[in-house]
Amino acid sequence: MIFHNDAEEKLYLTRAEQAYERLKDRYVLESIPLTATVAVIDGRPTFANKPTTGFQPISEGALWGMNWQTGWFTLDATVPAAWAGKEVVAWIEITGEGLLYSPEGKALQGITHGSVFDHWASRPHARLFPACRGGESVKLWLEGAANNLGGMSLPHNAPRQDPNRFGTFHASVKHLRLAAVDPGVWALRWDMEVLLDIYQNLPKGSVRRARILRALSKCCEVLARDETAYAAARGELAATMAMPANASDIPVRAVGHAHIDTAWLWPQGESVRKTARTFANQLDLIERYPGYIFGASTPQHYAWMKELYPELYARVKQAIAAGRWEPQGGMWVEADCNLTAGESLVRQFIHGKNFFRDEFGWDVDNLWLPDVFGYSAALPQIMAKSGVTTFLTQKISWNQFNEFPFNTFWWQGLDGTRVLTHFPPENTYNSDLKPGSLMQAQERFKEKAVVDETMSLFGIGDGGGGPRADHLERAQRLADLEGCPPVRLGSAREFFASLRASQDQLKTWVGELYLELHRGTLTTQAAVKRANRRLEHRLRELEMLWSAAPLAQYPIADFDAIWKELLTLQFHDIIPGSSIQVVYRETHAAHARLLAACDGLEARFASAHLAPEAGAVSWFNSLNQPWVGAVTLPATFAGRGAQLADGTPLPTQVEDGASVALLTVPAQVWITVLPAGQPAKPPAATTTTLENELVRFTFAADGTLISAFEKTIGHELLAAPGNRLSLYHDRPCAWDAWDIDRFYKQEHIADARFTVEPLEAGSVRSRLRLRAQLGASTITQVVTLAAGSRRLDFRTTVSWHEQHRMLRVAFPAQVATERVACEIQFGHLFRATHENTSWDMAKFEVPAHRFVDVSAADGGLALLNDSKYGHALHRNVLDLCLLRSPTSPDPDADQGEHTFTYSLLPHPGDLISGGVRDEAYRLNQPPVLFAGWRGAPPQPVTVTGDGVDIAALKRAERDTELVLRLVETRGLRSRAVVRLARPGSLVDSDLLE
Repeated sequence: MIFHNDAEEKLYLTRAEQAYERLKDRYVLESIPLTATVAVIDGRPTFANKPTTGFQPISEGALWGMNWQTGWFTLDATVPAAWAGKEVVAWIEITGEGLLYSPEGKALQGITHGSVFDHWASRPHARLFPACRGGESVKLWLEGAANNLGGMSLPHNAPRQDPNRFGTFHASVKHLRLAAVDPGVWALRWDMEVLLDIYQNLPKGSVRRARILRALSKCCEVLARDETAYAAARGELAATMAMPANASDIPVRAVGHAHIDTAWLWPQGESVRKTARTFANQLDLIERYPGYIFGASTPQHYAWMKELYPELYARVKQAIAAGRWEPQGGMWVEADCNLTAGESLVRQFIHGKNFFRDEFGWDVDNLWLPDVFGYSAALPQIMAKSGVTTFLTQKISWNQFNEFPFNTFWWQGLDGTRVLTHFPPENTYNSDLKPGSLMQAQERFKEKAVVDETMSLFGIGDGGGGPRADHLERAQRLADLEGCPPVRLGSAREFFASLRASQDQLKTWVGELYLELHRGTLTTQAAVKRANRRLEHRLRELEMLWSAAPLAQYPIADFDAIWKELLTLQFHDIIPGSSIQVVYRETHAAHARLLAACDGLEARFASAHLAPEAGAVSWFNSLNQPWVGAVTLPATFAGRGAQLADGTPLPTQVEDGASVALLTVPAQVWITVLPAGQPAKPPAATTTTLENELVRFTFAADGTLISAFEKTIGHELLAAPGNRLSLYHDRPCAWDAWDIDRFYKQEHIADARFTVEPLEAGSVRSRLRLRAQLGASTITQVVTLAAGSRRLDFRTTVSWHEQHRMLRVAFPAQVATERVACEIQFGHLFRATHENTSWDMAKFEVPAHRFVDVSAADGGLALLNDSKYGHALHRNVLDLCLLRSPTSPDPDADQGEHTFTYSLLPHPGDLISGGVRDEAYRLNQPPVLFAGWRGAPPQPVTVTGDGVDIAALKRAERDTELVLRLVETRGLRSRAVVRLARPGSLVDSDLLE
């Protein structure tokens, strides 16, 4: 073929594209309606518990269910005799998703509405007979979900007073049919698609492009003579389809998977069904396509299948044993890695890896987090000590300002541990395996000179049901085809093994993998974040308490259940705040249930191992440093003073009728306090200055902190007024609940102007009360300075009624430094306080846990908190994001009452010598209180030594031995002494115990 110009070439291309499009309407040869009935119910019963009554006839075009309801359909037909020899499918399109069952309850295939040829996630055809005899009786069950593929579209900006603001959803039926289909159309269409896609992505003038168009034109000529001559038309393409790939092209390891969000725009119960649909789909494809291996992460999803879909789960186990299914990822769920504590990350691996080993004999050695919103520098060490040596994500390709410099590299964490890491150069975990995507990925692959393979993650996540047959048809055609990198179906394990050949030539990235996007997830849904942190601390102290009991009494099953549910709630669309409202209603209820379970474990421990004594109060300090602070005594003290069990009096004062004592509890020690004489009521305070022998804090009339003077060093540590609570407009350009955009700083609305009321100035502590109205919200703060402490606590209650606004507090530090210390899991890292580079500028909102600190050699200023994570730290301003009010996907996010504490800590010396971490831990984990009990069970293990802390003391998961997990906290070489209270020995262990 010779073309005079581009227009003539485009004419022939258009003819081929139109012929390709016409094929989709020829796939279904004939169809007949299925006789159908439906019973619509609330809830999500499994096949074994499906309804037995209430079925009504239903036909195509009818409505059948509303918001989140379930429809159970019976489907019946007889294959026409005239269809003998033809391939027969169930052709089902209902709004949303469904799972097709045999009469015996075998899960056959997930159903997603839409044409398989038109919509990227549609799955309307379930193959019943590759070649029918004719006359077969077809009986099927269908479980339908009355929601869209992506949950539901909600009118997020409707008035909150409108009880119908979530909208009304009506599910409908489009097709309930039995169809005979033409496999010839199927095969020709994918041949044509692959060649057309290669053509479109080759440079003009290339020989391959011209030869492809010649072959497509000959194919069109055959179809013009006989539109059903599919085999002959394919014959015209055969020679072009047989041309091998270029020897220099980099092979692609195509790994089939489905990223299923544990909850997001749907609740967890719908994720259970999405998992079942996906697993059924993939078992079907494994049978149909030799060489195909499917991979799935998230042991929690498998556990759901084991409990609720045992027939399906048994077939998954068989596929794993046969090497056709790959468990992926070492975590219990694909957890958020900014917000979860270090010990939570350890438990993700313990429970995740143990499940895969117990159920399948499979030791997963990769961390599989394609969609998480940033990756802590603590992860490489945690991974390596859990037997995980490789890591995969693609999320950093979403960066807002800077392109990450590597695709395949070593990632080095805080302690120097390195893990082999790959970012698939397609920059997606939903690849369609089209040639153009693979060709572009090869072009952008940064290590193409030294690495001989890349990975493609193909398949459709969530409601898409994983890879489809068309993905595998493309993979077959692209195995060795000129113009496209060769595609090899395989597993993640095979891919990472292949990288080892190049590992010595790879570059190293040191430190966190910060995502330049989704910074709002550090703050959104504040109550979820607060409850999560409370539970993390409660579980640590409860495990330590129960370790003092005989290990045969240790409630291992209770802890197992609490931990697994908490780990599930740390999924990367739950704890970050990016899910719909129903998810958070369920999450709040779950957190309350877990906290109540912790209360129960605490009460059981007291009744079994402490002695009841009316009026006595006992405390246990689980920290590895003394806890010093003011405590409010129980009502049994009735305004009286307090003394230790040996009669030593404690400083006490009365506040609002309650006794408050200054308490010191040594590290890992029990103390008991008893009532004593009457304490003197402290004189009412008359000044807005809070002062002790170490520090002096002065407040202005509007409630701002105008001085933070540290007496030991004789320095003022505020550069400008602090405790400035500011309200900003908060309308990110995209991803409402997820994002904070840099321009919010230019959209300041107002600062809080407080009234200031002095409360007390006593021997235990001094307090002020601040009150303000800001926007439509009210803020009340009780500001406290305890005797002998440098820490100024701002106990804050906010009645929050804003929309698309953000509340922040700032403390400008008078400290000359170019870096700020930020606590992360099991340590801290330093970030720039300047914006010298675009990488520094991009970190205008960063994650930190319990403290941030700016220090010079002679002193510094730290900002501590008990439940917040988002910080802005440029120009030596310590700025904490307190609350947001997005409306999508939850229109009521964060509305209502919030209580939290942040604290300002001026200190001598630097971060380490200034004791910043110790004060942050004292704020977050006060001693556990037992009112009405006395006793001091001997601790089985004690640890002494600066810079070494007990991360966990617990019974081992698999036997009756204790696990002691130590963490070095200062980033230094530290020494500690471990003492055992009962006979035994210390044995080194990995994090999996």
